[in-house]
Amino acid sequence: VNVFEKCYKSLKDFNFCVLFLALCATLAEEVKLKYKPATKPVRLFTEEELKRYDGSQEDQPIYLAIKGVVFDVTTGKEFYGKDAPYNALVGKDSTRAVAKMSLDPADLTSDTSGLTEEQLESLDSIFEDTYKTKYPIVGYTASRILNEDGSPNEDFKPEDQPYFQIKDEF
Repeated sequence: VNVFEKCYKSLKDFNFCVLFLALCATLAEEVKLKYKPATKPVRLFTEEELKRYDGSQEDQPIYLAIKGVVFDVTTGKEFYGKDAPYNALVGKDSTRAVAKMSLDPADLTSDTSGLTEEQLESLDSIFEDTYKTKYPIVGYTASRILNEDGSPNEDFKPEDQPYFQIKDEF
């Protein structure tokens, strides 16, 4: 009887170990699904740096900034690449142009002063529903994070930005 009890206890311990390992594997898989792997850190772009990513060079990514957020739009090369219909928007912060649905050179700026309520709503909608959902964020424009004198912009809160996760970004 004593040998039987020992075998039963060993088998019970073995089953517990198997169950425990299966549970750990399941939890590990769930953790993998919930948290994206670390990405390249975001960058701070000056106007000059952003100009380098205007789609004119085949081996360079294509970047477009809206509301101070720099998106990699390379996957939309047919729209943003060299000689493409929206190439005028890339390599700069084109917030005003996106808000006004304009390719006028005067609108290719981050300045939103004087925009109508409807244009600002359109900007927010395109920013949220198109760019945030479709293109990865690679950085922010210096003008969004820094004041003109180079001091930090106290109103900029990276944790409020799309896709921001401290462990991934910094």
